[in-house]
Order: sequence, then C-alpha cells, then structure tokens
Amino acid sequence: MKAVTKVIGNRPKIDDSGLEINEKLLSIDRVTKVVKGGRRLRFRALMIVGDQNGHVGVGLSKATGVPEAIRKANAAGRKELIEAPIVKTTIPHEILAKFGASRVLLKPAVPGTGMIASNTVRAVLEMAGIKDIVSKCLGSSNRVNVARATVLALANLRKVAKTESDDLEKGEVE
Repeated sequence: MKAVTKVIGNRPKIDDSGLEINEKLLSIDRVTKVVKGGRRLRFRALMIVGDQNGHVGVGLSKATGVPEAIRKANAAGRKELIEAPIVKTTIPHEILAKFGASRVLLKPAVPGTGMIASNTVRAVLEMAGIKDIVSKCLGSSNRVNVARATVLALANLRKVAKTESDDLEKGEVE
C-alpha cells in the first residue's frame, strides 16, 4: 500500500460558525532561536479542534506567551478543519498517510473494539468522533508530524456511496 502525501481532489472550506467545536491541547513546548544578542524564547502550542461528528483540524503556532500561543493554535486549527467520513463508529476503509518522516496506518474495526492508537492519533480521532479503529505509527513519532499525518489520512478517505438498501435498514425509505 502506497502512502498518501497530499489531499487528493479539492477540499471545500468548512465554516466553523455552525459547529460546536471542542478543543484539546496536545502539547506546549519551549522553543528558542539563537540570535546575536542571545537566545529568543518562545512557546509552541499544538492543538486539536473538532466537533466529534466528522470535523477535525490541527493547529500549531508560536508566541512569546503561553496563552497567546494557545489562542493562535486554536484559530489555526479552526481554519484547517476537514471533514472525515464516518461509517457507524469507524472509517470506511484502510489508509496509510505520510507527513514528514511520520507514517500513520488507520484500519477500520468492528463495533466494540475501541480505539487502539497512540496518544496523538487518539486525540485526533476522538475529536473527529471515531470510536472503533486500529492504528499504527510508523517511522518518526514526532507529535506534530503524527497529528498532521492522521488528519491527512482522514482527509483522503473516500465516502461510502449511500444505497437504497442502507435506507431500508434504517427505516427511512419505504
């Protein structure tokens, strides 16, 4: 299986005003830049935002203060929202995505399996609303790249064609 490295097809912009967005702070790191006068200290925040109903985004930003970095990461995550197709409580098919040196493999699972995933992948999938899935992180375990690879995998999932037999099972069409 070949890993996807970019979003295939065009992705429509998702307006977050009608969604009830939850947020989860994944990490805050102190980063420094060495300049002529010494070290310049900043904080980097990685935040996952989503409505737990198929929409998820990853925001990463830096600022001189922690609250400002968190606020900026939240805004960046809301701008980058994607829609992930969900079939019952899992994903429609297996996918492998690559971002940087990190690769993430996502496999659908039967209801009741739960979420078998690392902390970073688990946070992204919880915000997307996926409950049953098996995943594996391959290559680098860098939090930022793993989170972005997971979102890339969800963005490249194909939607399942809705058939009339599905509607009959739910009792919507008679």
